[in-house]
Amino acid sequence: MEAWKKHWGASQWAAFFETKKLPVMMRTKQQVNAAVEQRGEQFAAHDLAALLLDDPLFCLQVLREAERVRSSRLGTETTTILHAVMQLGVNNVCRLLLDSSEVDADSAGFAYVEARSALAARLALRWAPGRADMNPQEVALAALLNDTGELLLWLYAPQLAQAALDELHSGRASRSAQAQSQACGFTFKELTMHCAELWNLPGLLRRLLQGSASERALLTRICTDFARHAMSHDETADQALVADLLAVRKLMPNLSFNWLVESIQELDMDRRLLLVAQAESASLQNG
Repeated sequence: MEAWKKHWGASQWAAFFETKKLPVMMRTKQQVNAAVEQRGEQFAAHDLAALLLDDPLFCLQVLREAERVRSSRLGTETTTILHAVMQLGVNNVCRLLLDSSEVDADSAGFAYVEARSALAARLALRWAPGRADMNPQEVALAALLNDTGELLLWLYAPQLAQAALDELHSGRASRSAQAQSQACGFTFKELTMHCAELWNLPGLLRRLLQGSASERALLTRICTDFARHAMSHDETADQALVADLLAVRKLMPNLSFNWLVESIQELDMDRRLLLVAQAESASLQNG
């Protein structure tokens, strides 16, 4: 990375990212090709959308293209990836996928954040149906794209993303946001929001990415936090996971802690049972 880019702010990085044609994960191409071969003309929009919710960069690319088309037609706001696929058409989305380069997955930092984003989206799809007033697809899309700024830095400026990580591990910062501000001059959340605004992403999505404007936005943030804590090796991760489970239960009091964790394959069975026991104990103590 050129030395002068180290002094860029969040808005400058967002403008730089806007000029890039985003790559896709190799597995997405393989999965879509296999599905097309298997189902042929019966490959439906909802099947394609389900595959895309596991690839944050391609989801972002499809969403940006759908918003560009929508703006010219003045249609309704695109709030789910299924809506985006239907706007563009299955064939056009597949063509966009095949014309895209494949991401270099050698970066451990990129692979970690990409996997974390995909887990957050799966959590949203699992948990959001617990409330009748939430659209799981909307929350899942926001959860998937919540770490866009960090993901793009690992892709195009890994030294900067690594500097923030080093700052946190050095002990000079006690929280990730503080480490990011000290190392980069901005937080990754600020960068994500600059990207969302510059790329004119849907207003609802931007509100969900903010993480506090509504209960849907709050669930988006909880899914992101839980995914980060679940994939963390920090000794305080389980304590944070229990706090996340309590936050979900506050939004959805009829759901059991066991139901919330039973499908999370990233946590082994023993850890899930321990988290359930700790969450139930904490819930009783809190009254």
